[in-house]
Amino acid sequence: MNDTHNRALVPNSKELRKNMTKEEKHLWYDFLKKLPINVNRQKVIGRYIVDFYISEAKIVIELDGWQHYEEGAKSKDEERDDCLTKMGILVLRYTNKEINSKFNGVCADIQSNIDKRIK
Repeated sequence: MNDTHNRALVPNSKELRKNMTKEEKHLWYDFLKKLPINVNRQKVIGRYIVDFYISEAKIVIELDGWQHYEEGAKSKDEERDDCLTKMGILVLRYTNKEINSKFNGVCADIQSNIDKRIK
C-alpha cells in the first residue's frame, strides 16, 4: 500500500464528497474553495480519508461532528492524528459548533497556519 493513497478508499471518498455535512459545505464554499492554493476534499492519505487537505502546506483540516464524541472515538482520532503527524502533516481540528458559532475565527486560524507553513 502506498502511504499517501489507498485505492480501496477512493469510492468511499467520492461518496463523502457528494454528501458533505452542513459544516463541511460552509467551510468549503465560504472559505477553503476561495483560497489561492489547492485544497482537496475527502482526500485519501494512507489508510485515512481526511475532510480537507492542503498539500502545499501539508495541513489536514478535520471537522468533528457528534460521532467524534462516541465511545472510543477520541483514541481513534488521536491515533489518526499521530499517524498523519509522523508524515509531517499538521492536523487542525474544529468542532461543528466552532464552524457554526466562530466561523471567522476558524478561518483566521486556518489562514494563520497556512501562512506559517508556506514561506
